[in-house]
Amino acid sequence: MKVLIATDASEHSKAAIDQGLEMLKTDDIEIKIVSVIEPPLTTAEPFAGSVDLYRETENVVHRQAEIAVDQGESRVRDLLGAKLPESALSTDILIGSPARRIVEEAQKWEADLIVIGSHGYGFWERMMLGSVSQSVMQHAPCSVLVVRKGKN
Repeated sequence: MKVLIATDASEHSKAAIDQGLEMLKTDDIEIKIVSVIEPPLTTAEPFAGSVDLYRETENVVHRQAEIAVDQGESRVRDLLGAKLPESALSTDILIGSPARRIVEEAQKWEADLIVIGSHGYGFWERMMLGSVSQSVMQHAPCSVLVVRKGKN
């Protein structure tokens, strides 16, 4: 079974990894952990920001994505240990719209399942911010497990 785990290093993503792997009781598993970077918006003159600021912002966002996949990989290794061969776990940082890129990667990689956390936004937050997990569910080429972090 090929499982694509989307993470942003939030508590919701960590809960998704924990609960998703707990539910998957299979020895024949391949896992790919991804984090998606949305490129910062650029503006045109006369409102354009400095190129250095744009690059610095890009570097910070990329580093956050690296941390997200590293933490996800460590968590998977902690939970599955020796059950998971080294070659059965990979990571990637994708660039673009998070929902679109997750779905595209699932198609390209031929995933059987996407595991993603839900931030638990209410109606107004979803209207303003959008819902990555909802969009992934609507467009995914495979099953999607959306995990909501409990109130602890």
